[in-house]
Parts: sequence; structure tokens; C-alpha cells
Amino acid sequence: MLYWLTALSDGGDVFNLFRYITFRAGGAFLTALVFGFVFGRPLINVLRRRQGKGQPIRDDGPEGHFVKAGTPTMGGLLIVGALVTATLLWARLDNPFVWLVLFVTLSFAVIGFADDYAKVSKQNTSGVPGKVRLLLGILIAAIAAWWAAQFHPVELQGRLALPVFKDTLVNLGYFYIPFSICVIVGAANAVNLTDGLDGLAIMPVMIAASTLGVIAYAVGRVDFTEYLDVHYVPGTGEILIFTAALFGGGLGFLWYNAPPAAVFMGDTGSLALGGALGAIAIVTKHELVLAIVGGLFVVEALSVIIQVLYFKKTGKRVFLMAPIHHHYEKKGWAEPTIVIRFWIISLILAMIGLATLKVR
Repeated sequence: MLYWLTALSDGGDVFNLFRYITFRAGGAFLTALVFGFVFGRPLINVLRRRQGKGQPIRDDGPEGHFVKAGTPTMGGLLIVGALVTATLLWARLDNPFVWLVLFVTLSFAVIGFADDYAKVSKQNTSGVPGKVRLLLGILIAAIAAWWAAQFHPVELQGRLALPVFKDTLVNLGYFYIPFSICVIVGAANAVNLTDGLDGLAIMPVMIAASTLGVIAYAVGRVDFTEYLDVHYVPGTGEILIFTAALFGGGLGFLWYNAPPAAVFMGDTGSLALGGALGAIAIVTKHELVLAIVGGLFVVEALSVIIQVLYFKKTGKRVFLMAPIHHHYEKKGWAEPTIVIRFWIISLILAMIGLATLKVR
């Protein structure tokens, strides 16, 4: 919205700053951060009054989690609120990719909110039936995949770019939409599975989003893409503003989610943020790089899949408990130790993901 102040510029005044994506990204970060600090405590107080007993705790979960009973959930409202407000304020609103990512984020936030509401109101951990959540997620992701394809350059439509191998494109044809659905829905559910300890999910999401934001900025500039030998996708630079807002809103939320958490993000936040990461990967044609940058989420999801399949086949467990962060809890690791070590792993994976821009 503030971009339109450039119409008042003569080229040498303060209004000219609003032309620059990097300047507006900084503004989005600060706006979302302030939003989180200003509205965080009032939102937590409202959630605590409304929810009473807070988020239900699984009976079969780690014993240490029972002390968290009464902690309110739906804290994702704070992140999404900060993110959307800052993005609408600082991004160019004539950019279709900005609206695409916002659409996915808000749509998955609605699904997550409905799930959180069902859990809190019924005081059980079942929530919205899994099949319903999955079908809605597939529908949203299909719309997003079709939407992205309409605004990709013709030579990139329906094609998968391979990291490291420059100028290599795999024509997925009719499989592009199903593949994109797997990316978006998979990312949403993987982040959702990761959100099991105080502060565990939000920092890796912020790290992954920041990395994808840098990639989006790079692939949206002709000079950068020529130097890096990556595919040029016009308009993706504005996604940096979205990711900067996500980082600011995430920090504001982490202030209250740091151990011991005063609020949980719930499915409202985890599904929305995961869906956003998947959407950005689709828009920037870096779907496979997301699997590297978000490798922690991939491992968390795989640990659940492996556990379920192996248990059905043998009646035995591979892990003491899945997702894998609970396995380490069962082994006696302190919760802050798991969280910080997983943060470190996320940062390492992000650096590897960024390296794929130049290693060609």
C-alpha cells in the first residue's frame, strides 16, 4: 500500500525510498514485530479467558507435557495478524504472487483455526477430521498451483527446476498440479507435526522463510539470475516483504512462546506458516530446495510415517515416540536442549539451501 507513495516522488526525496524492495522489507519486519509486541499480551489474555482449560494435552504424550495444561492455543492468530497487516501495508498490491501467498496462508489459517476451536471447545485432541482437513488443503493447494502457473514465464510453466543443475528443467506436464499440491500440503502438515515443543517450530519456520525470501528476491532480478545461473521469475522479489513480515511476526510470537510458553501457536499458526513456505517454493520454482531448507520438517514428517508403517507391519516401534522430537524427550533430553539443537540444524540446512543458488 505504501508503495504508492512513490507517485509523490520527484526521484530525489524520501518518497523514492518506497521504490526499493529492501527498504519496504525492513519496514514490514518492524511493523510485524511491533504488532506482535503490542497485541501479544492482550491476545493471550483474551485466549486464556475464552479457552478456560486451554489446549488439551495428549494422554499418551511425554509425561513432562502435563505441566503445560491450561496454556492457551491459537497463538498463530498473532503471527498471521502481524504478517498480513505488514504485508498489505508494505508490499505492492498489484503483484499476483503476493496475493497468492496471502491466499494460501489465510486459507490454511482458517482450517487450523477450525481445528483448534474444535479441540478447545470439546476438550479433546481429535479436532476437525483428518480427511476433511486434507481435502480442504488439497483444494487450496490446487488453486494456488494453477494460479502460480498462470504468472510464470511460459518456459517455466509446468516444469520443475533442479538445484545445482543449471538450465535443467523437468517437464511435469499434467503432474505439475499434483506435485505442487504435495509440496504445499506436505509443508503445511510437516510444520504442524514439528510444533510439539515450546519454540520448536517458529524459529525453523523463520529461518526457512528468510532463506526463501532471499531466493525470491534473487530470482526476481534479471541481473542476479544471470550471475547465479538460475531461472528468472518476474515479480517474485515482492515475496521478500512477506518473508520479512513473517520473521518480524515470528519474533513477536517467540517472545511469548519461549519456554515456558505463555501461548501455543496451534494449528492456526503451524498450518498457515507451513502452507506459506510451500507456496513460496512453488512461486519461485525452488520446490526441491524447500526440502533442503525445511529439512527439519521433512525429518519430523518422515519419522511419523516410518513409525506408523513399521508399527502396522511388525507391531514394534522404530522411535520411542514420534514425531522425532518426542523420541529425544523420551531419551531424557531436556526440552530446551532439543529445541536449540533443532534450531542449529535448521540454520545449517538453510545455509546449504542458499548454497544451491551458486553451486551450478
